[in-house]
Amino acid sequence: MCTRSPSGNTGTQDGWKNVPEGKVELRKKVTLLRGISIIIGTIIGAGIFISPKGIIKNSGSVGMSLVVWIACGVLSLFGALSYAELGTSIKKSGGHYTYILEAFGPLAAFVQLWADLIAIRPAGLAVISLAFGRYILEPIFMPCGVPELAIKLTTTLGITSVIYLNSMSVSWTARLQIFLTGCKLLAVGIIIVPGLYQLFKGETKNFQNAFELQSVDLAGFPLAFYSGMYAYAGWFYLNFVTEEVENPERTVPLAICISMTIVTLCYVLTNVAYYTVMSAEELLASSAVAVTFAERLMGKFSMAVPIFVSLSCFGSMNGCLFAFSRMFFAASREGHLPEVLSMIHIRRHTPVPAVIVLYPLTLVLLFSGDIYSLLNFMSFLRWLFIGVAVLGLIYMRYTRPELHRPFKVPIFIPAVFSFTCFFMVFLSLYSDLVTTGIGFAISLTGIPAYYIFIVFDRKPKWLLKLSDSINRSLQIIMEVVPPEH
Repeated sequence: MCTRSPSGNTGTQDGWKNVPEGKVELRKKVTLLRGISIIIGTIIGAGIFISPKGIIKNSGSVGMSLVVWIACGVLSLFGALSYAELGTSIKKSGGHYTYILEAFGPLAAFVQLWADLIAIRPAGLAVISLAFGRYILEPIFMPCGVPELAIKLTTTLGITSVIYLNSMSVSWTARLQIFLTGCKLLAVGIIIVPGLYQLFKGETKNFQNAFELQSVDLAGFPLAFYSGMYAYAGWFYLNFVTEEVENPERTVPLAICISMTIVTLCYVLTNVAYYTVMSAEELLASSAVAVTFAERLMGKFSMAVPIFVSLSCFGSMNGCLFAFSRMFFAASREGHLPEVLSMIHIRRHTPVPAVIVLYPLTLVLLFSGDIYSLLNFMSFLRWLFIGVAVLGLIYMRYTRPELHRPFKVPIFIPAVFSFTCFFMVFLSLYSDLVTTGIGFAISLTGIPAYYIFIVFDRKPKWLLKLSDSINRSLQIIMEVVPPEH
């Protein structure tokens, strides 16, 4: 997987024409506003508009569902605050990978990286991109269904455009993310404002007996929390780009706190708005909740909802790719991925190889694989690795007490959150042992891969020469060089 050339740095700028003066490096272009847009724009995807059903289905009543939404927002804030401490004390990009590496060493970090690279990230990107492809075409094909081939071709175009943009400019990527986050918040506002107006008019029949205990099923509560925690997932993405954040000691905690407050308010108030025009049973029966809501209050304006949903998905695609490309960049820098992935374009100052590395596998999964099954196999691992990273925060409090911590949270916050993560993993094992077991087995293939590709250093000379030749060729084709320090 990774073979370093014997010569160390494999490229210089001497052979390039029109290379601008100045360091070739990833520049600090993520401001507070851009940081907030990365977090909000990645958390709010299609789910709140299409199918926020998991919580109401398993909580049993309208009132308890709103309590779960708030509780999951608070728990996610606990995780986000824990990551704020990690991001301000370990000022390296890479997110989960970097924190696991710092706390528990290279093997644990590589296993996390391996699972992300071969399954979690390409499958996740393909799924959110498919939602983009479906909803951007829906107004064109109404009232008929959208052909699957058209969805996949549009999805390919969407993935390609996001990768192209991220390869061309960090600034334009960030500006687009701000615009798309604004569109998401506008769409949420279009739902919340009429809904609250209905509430103030006295449309409260669906809130009567909101906490009716007869319908509450305590056994379903863990599954309701599981759904809620997934809805809030994405608060950790700013930590993937820490090295590009302006004044991270201030920006990271502030962006996280502001973003989580906004997202929690949006989620709770959007659900309140839904219940002003729909009962819990009607919400569960709806195939697209926001469309049903808009049809009842706004008439033909409901046709605009799929456009907002597709823009929301595009924002999630953009934010995710921007963030996890930095994880591959950081892993390459540590010697866990091919060296070319830690190189930067000589003029655009973007990590082009790390941005495009998932492109082929994502397209293969899109056209041939059962993406949803793969995501089901692997999705619980996200919570396992986040839990391990937050556990690493607690562990480093004792093993590295000298570490400078500009932002420090009370120890109960990471303790409660890591317990929540491990509980969700246990819940996955309990509810579907076979699927979860297959996911574990796939991730554990990272252990032999680590020893074969990373630890074993007696690689044949012909393999080293081939690796060096490929590395140099890719450098020339993509116009990338190692960053200057």
